[in-house]
This record gives sequence, C-alpha cells and structure tokens, in this order.
Amino acid sequence: MVKKTPKVVIFTTSSCPWCRKAKEYLKAHKIPFKEVNVQRNPSAARDLVRMTGQTGVPVLLINNRPVVGFNKPMIDRLLGIK
Repeated sequence: MVKKTPKVVIFTTSSCPWCRKAKEYLKAHKIPFKEVNVQRNPSAARDLVRMTGQTGVPVLLINNRPVVGFNKPMIDRLLGIK
C-alpha cells in the first residue's frame, strides 16, 4: 500500500522562531509543504483567524486539520510519523 502524501500548508511570519523550527522539522521528515507568510498576505491572515480564532503562528494545516503552534505530538499523529 502506497502512503498518500499529506497536504501540508504552514502559516508563518518572517521573524517567528517556532515557524522556522516547524519548517525544519517538516524538511527533516521529507514532508513537502506550502508556506504562506501572513505578514505579506493580509487575506491569508484573516483566513487564519476565521479558521482557528488565533492570530499566532505557526499554524499548520495538515489535510485541512489546523494545528496551532509547533505541537509536535499532534503533527506526528496527523502525519503518521513514529
């Protein structure tokens, strides 16, 4: 059985250290992702608040499930990382 690649979008800002950690973590596990910088994209920032009620980053959307913050146990569970 071939494992389906998860769809991952990460909402970040340029100065966020946790955003960098989350991106490094995804890269280390060879998980492809799309990055959306909410500083440069105000409409994405509004979408993020609507979706999560949060203004903080990082927020990862893993197969459309939001994970607020660099919550490694939740990220691992949703991505199937052991």
